[in-house]
Amino acid sequence: MLNETNLQGLFVPLITPFDTEERLDLESFGRYFSSLLQYDIQGIVLNGTTGESPTVAWEEVGTLYKAARACLRPRRLPIIVGCGTNCTAESVRRSEAAGHWGADAVLAVTPYYSRPSEEGIIEHFRRIASVGIPVVAYEVPSRTGVALSVETMQRILDLDGVIGLKDASGGLALAAGLLPDCPKPILCGEDALLLDMLHLGAAGGMLASANVETASFLKVCAQVSEGNTSHAVETFDRLLPLIRLLFRESNPAPLKWLLARQGLLASGTLRCPMGPVSTAMQAELDAFLT
Repeated sequence: MLNETNLQGLFVPLITPFDTEERLDLESFGRYFSSLLQYDIQGIVLNGTTGESPTVAWEEVGTLYKAARACLRPRRLPIIVGCGTNCTAESVRRSEAAGHWGADAVLAVTPYYSRPSEEGIIEHFRRIASVGIPVVAYEVPSRTGVALSVETMQRILDLDGVIGLKDASGGLALAAGLLPDCPKPILCGEDALLLDMLHLGAAGGMLASANVETASFLKVCAQVSEGNTSHAVETFDRLLPLIRLLFRESNPAPLKWLLARQGLLASGTLRCPMGPVSTAMQAELDAFLT
């Protein structure tokens, strides 16, 4: 299982491949995931935002978990499973199931849509953490509608069983407020802010863009760790156009199109209500490949 010490480095949130009928495409999943395993990434995330978690049934998450473990053999790589919902009881049930599967941690998002009080949110995380599987909290107010204060997030990180945070808060204020005094790791979840967060003391990143140019993202992390600031800036500046392109339209639509164009997926299909990228975006992504 993951802990506060080894939750660091580059974690890649996996996409969920579908065929043209919007069914799971396990053949593409195996090909795509195996291509990532040539890199020394520190872990993966199943059923996160990039994996289209709102439209993936829990039974399908179990299928993907088994497929991922099969691809990994004999290599051991941490798997974090997205288990957070806006229903505490369901999040607990999913976390228990992920623990039974052998997952190394769960990713639990701040409860969305219902806009609970901060005390309710803290209790939500406390109940998930009580399951016994390590919990990575996930703050992404652009999707949840609730932005937590530094003080509230610190109380969540103080909970036993919460081992760290994926910070996709959209800025640097949360990380800057937490990092000076927080003993638990914070991972950047805002791809374009990776370099800034690493300089603040973030332990790594959980980045959708790292599905492509994976080696360069690893290089940025290593260069910052080694104190090679100028080289890290150069490497990251070369990545920024790609990052901005991949988030020009809703993630993971551009990413899926690109992976399909590279031949790693049979189709860039997304599940409705997500739809394909625009023709203009396709042209820009195609230009990136050339």
